[in-house]
Amino acid sequence: MPRLIENASRVTAAGEPPKTIDEYVGRVNTGDTGLSVAHMRSPSGWAEPGQRPEFAEYTLVLRGALRVEHEAGELTVTAGQAVHTASGEWVRYSSPGPGGAEYVAVCLPAFDLDAAHRD
Repeated sequence: MPRLIENASRVTAAGEPPKTIDEYVGRVNTGDTGLSVAHMRSPSGWAEPGQRPEFAEYTLVLRGALRVEHEAGELTVTAGQAVHTASGEWVRYSSPGPGGAEYVAVCLPAFDLDAAHRD
């Protein structure tokens, strides 16, 4: 039987200035450990520490642009585009452009702060 997820749980974000994370599926909101789905809103100038997570992340940008730094360079992912980062790959996310960014992040397995391995 389908299960309605009525609302999200607000999760504390890394980086400055603060961004908003609303987790719909994952360890915090539903107890799922195999997958997390979160709606993110990052202001202009937001940047988080680099990380080498133990999870793969698929990110779909809905509005604005997200910069994804990696060991070989960087990508700019704009509205309507997505990016996949593999488990164990070093990455650093930021939204340096005007207006910030709004995006959906899907992590496999579910995001776990201890498994992010931030710089």
